[in-house]
This record gives sequence, C-alpha cells and structure tokens, in this order.
Amino acid sequence: DPLEYAKEVVAQMNEELKNNQLGITFTIDLDEKVQSTGDRASKSTVLNIGYLFLQSIYQKLDLNQFFKDITADSKVTFDCNEINRFMTFSRILEPKSKLATMDVLGNYYEKPDFDYQHVMRYMTILEKNFDAYMETLFNGSENVVKRNTSVCYFDCTNYYFEIEKEDDEMIDPITGEVMRGFRRYGVSKEHRPNPIVQMGLFMDGDGIPISMCMNSGSAHETLCAVPLEKKIVKMFKNKPFIYCADAGLASLGIREYNAMQGRAFIVTQSIKMMSNELKDQIFSGKNFKWLSDDRPCNIEALKEFDRNDPANLDMYNDMAYRVLPASTLVETGLFEEKIFKNGKSKMVKSKAKFDQQVIVTFSRKMFEYNRSIRNRQYERAQRLLDTKDPEEIKKGPNDVRRFIKLKKSKTNGVSKVEYVIDEDKKLEEEKYDGYYALATNLNDNVKDILAINSGRYKIEDCFRVMKTHFDARPVEHQSREHITAHFMICYTALLVYRLLEVSLNRYGEHLTPDELISTIRNMNVSGSKDKYYQSLFKGSIACTALNALTELGLDKQYYQAKDLNKIVKKITKQSVHTTK
Repeated sequence: DPLEYAKEVVAQMNEELKNNQLGITFTIDLDEKVQSTGDRASKSTVLNIGYLFLQSIYQKLDLNQFFKDITADSKVTFDCNEINRFMTFSRILEPKSKLATMDVLGNYYEKPDFDYQHVMRYMTILEKNFDAYMETLFNGSENVVKRNTSVCYFDCTNYYFEIEKEDDEMIDPITGEVMRGFRRYGVSKEHRPNPIVQMGLFMDGDGIPISMCMNSGSAHETLCAVPLEKKIVKMFKNKPFIYCADAGLASLGIREYNAMQGRAFIVTQSIKMMSNELKDQIFSGKNFKWLSDDRPCNIEALKEFDRNDPANLDMYNDMAYRVLPASTLVETGLFEEKIFKNGKSKMVKSKAKFDQQVIVTFSRKMFEYNRSIRNRQYERAQRLLDTKDPEEIKKGPNDVRRFIKLKKSKTNGVSKVEYVIDEDKKLEEEKYDGYYALATNLNDNVKDILAINSGRYKIEDCFRVMKTHFDARPVEHQSREHITAHFMICYTALLVYRLLEVSLNRYGEHLTPDELISTIRNMNVSGSKDKYYQSLFKGSIACTALNALTELGLDKQYYQAKDLNKIVKKITKQSVHTTK
C-alpha cells in the first residue's frame, strides 16, 4: 500500500528529526566547477560562528537602544549598531583597516550588509557622542558582571603615526581659542620620533576598563587624569573609590584633587624626588619591619645573606617596609588675611594640609634585579667607551651614557679632555637598589595597600592586548574625529573581551588572550548543498568553557540553518539582565 508506506517513512523521518538525526542523500558530480562570482580574487566560503560568544556579551551592553536614541532625529538610513557590532568583533578576530574589514564581513554567519561610506558616517556620529557612549558602555557592563569599582587604576599610553608632519594648531573661529593639533610630537612610549596621540584609561579592580580619553600627543599625561576622573565620579554618582596610578600620574595636583574630594589615593612615589630628610631616614636602614610578621628587620643583613641557603628562603621571598609621614601643604584656591609683626595685613592665598604617608619597601629580589641590570649597563658603557665616540651614543635616563663623563685635566701646562667611566654615578644609583615607595592617604594595613597597588599590572595588560592582539595601530585615518572613533572601537573591543574573560574567570576557567581569541577565531562552519553546516574546528577546554558559560550549544559537529538562526535570534532578543 503506497499510502501506508509513505506514512511509515514520514513517521520514521519525524522520529529521527525529533532525536536530532537527519538522513541526507545527495549525488556529488566530481566534474562540477566552483561557482563563479566575477570577483577579482577568490574568497573562502567558511563562516565564523564563534563571534556569537562575543555577541552574547555585546547584546547586554544595550547599545542598540543607544544608537536608536542618538539617530532618532537624523536622516540616517543605515544601522549604526550593526556597524559598531561587527567593527568591534572584527577588531578582536580579524583586525584590519576599516576598508579591509569590509572584505571579511562575509566571513560571519549573519553576513552583515553595509557600505564603506556608512562606516565613515557612523564613525563621525560615534565621536560626536563620546561621553554618552562611554557612560552607556559602563552602565551596560553592569548587566554582564558586577563591577569592582572600589579601586580605579589609571594609566596612559600613546600610539605613533607614520607621518612626516605633525598636525597644525587651529584657531576656533567663534571663540578665538588656539587648539593644539591632535597628532603631535611628544614623549613616545616606544621612543619613536613620530607624531603621537595619547590615550588615558581607567580600569577597575578586575581589569575591566571603565572609561578612556584621547588627547594630543604633545599634552602632558598628568593633565588628562583629573578631567577624566571627574567624568568617572559623575558616572559613579559620587560613589567613593581609591585612585591608583604610577609615579608619572601622581602629581601633587592629582593627589590634592582626590584628598580634597574625600577620596583615597595610592600612587607610586619616586624616592629620588623625595626630600633629603626623608632619604636620610630611608637609607639609614632603621625602623624597617618584615612585611610577614612586623618583626624588626636589618636592611644590611637583608642585602648580604646567602640566598642559596634553603634556611633563608623565607627571607628571600619576604620584604621589609617602613612607613614615613609626609603631610603636604597645598593651596585651597581661597584667600585669607595674614597679619605681619608690624601690624600690617595682606590678603594671601590660603593653604591647607592633607595627610599622606610614604610606604617604603625593600626586597632582596628587587635589589638583585636592579643591581644586575645596572651592572650590565655599566659593562656596556665600558665597551662603548673603548670602541666608540660617546657623543654618538643617544643619551637618556636609562641609557648607558649616563655612566660616562667628560674629564678635564692639565699636565705640565697642557690641557687634556677625555671621556672616562663615572664611578660616583654608579655608586649613587646603587643606593636605590631594592627600594620601592608608595604615597597614600590611607591608614589601612600595609599588606592591603601593597596588594591594591600590585593590581596595576592589569592596566598594562589592557594596553598590550589592544596593541598586540587588536592591532590598534597603524591607524588609517587623518581627521581627529575618525582617529578618536577608531580608538573608541578598540576600546569597545577591549571591554567586550575583558567582560567575557572575567565571566569565564568567575565561572572557574582561566584562559589567556591567545587561547580565547584563537578558539573564537577558529570556530568556523562550512555549508554543504544548503542542507546542513559542518564544524571545521575541534573541541577544546576554551570551547567547552564558552558553551557552558553562555549555553549557546556551539560545540556540535553538524547544524541545520534553522538551529543557527535560533541561536542568533536567542542572543538578539535576550532580555537585559544582571549576571551574578
């Protein structure tokens, strides 16, 4: 009975489909040619689905509503959020110029559709809404993880441009204000003689960025700290936090701003810049204690014990510390009447004292590290003196030429000028080996303060990820607006990546940037005769952790198009909620 047979086959196929088993039969023509597209170069047909993990984070930032709001009264016909989304994903997975990124958009499962001109217009819109965008990102990040903002770390970096001429200064036609150019010559972190722009970044205690700013390359980095911190205070709704930064961003003005606002600060303090009175107290070696148990510690003995003796291992891993009061008088911006001995009076700027203390530590490990670096520099200086003209050697704070000095002498009425090794310079620098200092207005336990300061390495890691993994430079833009928008995209990529990384950490899986990004980048599928998709990647610890965290089910060998479409729809329509 043909009808009964058909019913049995349909029932069997439905049962197989119910159990996610699908039988497909098709014929392969070995002489069939690949489909011709007319493009100048052939492109791969594999599609990436790993980016959906990033999209699951991005969606919770609520940027779709943000872009709808800022373009509501404009004539924009393209989807700014779609452009922002895929420019962010591409910066993580396939960092290229904006024009080159257009060629790889077809590698994503959703295959976004927008033109290069739309990207340029979107970047202009993005830069015009800089502050609102940063605040939206921070508020949205709370929907992904609970932010740890008790400590805010701040640091600056810069990016160089391979151009021959810096940007000219401009005069505002309305106010007449002279505005410095954006790409300007300044102190490059990479010691390159190129125009640079400067980025300031605030980061929370988990290494997740809070906000950033972009400034002219010739601006001093200390000038960007307080303006950005004021925006942070507004975003936090005056919630207290501890400002933590290195010595370059620890000026008196920054300390004063935080102290007068009732906030705490922990900043690196240069011992060389301290007063002679404080230096004498430090180098006397007196009143130091072991960090582990507060027992008195002898600094000279700490420098000389046998580190190879197993009995001294605890001392080698420990460090000594001493706390020195260092209160400072600062101007309040107000005036007061000062009466002199002769009875006359004068209005003078009033000063107030804010309390701070300096925590000085000494570590045998740091001592040996500093000494080994200096000895190598000293040896190199000697070799250069023997083989080269010192005038040809570039001089800088860490260059070996600082150990070479010009010596003038006179013998039998004949003047002699020669270069010699400066032994006094070496001995002077050796005094600081092993020492490290922090300035703070906290009176907390020293161990806790040092632990907070030790988290500063995470912000350097943020810069490293942007520069090495996301290829933040070279920047293929000329205008200030588009350069700023480019770094806003890089910042968004960093935020999305860090949120995903921290979510995995709290889930219990710690992955390196290489492991995480490589896994997502390699999660590709290939369509077969429009019947199904086959995974072209293998399972891994990272893949298992990502699927367990997001519950997207992107670890199968085969997919139907409707299954992948459901996953995309699930992410797109998921409600904004706070992840515990």
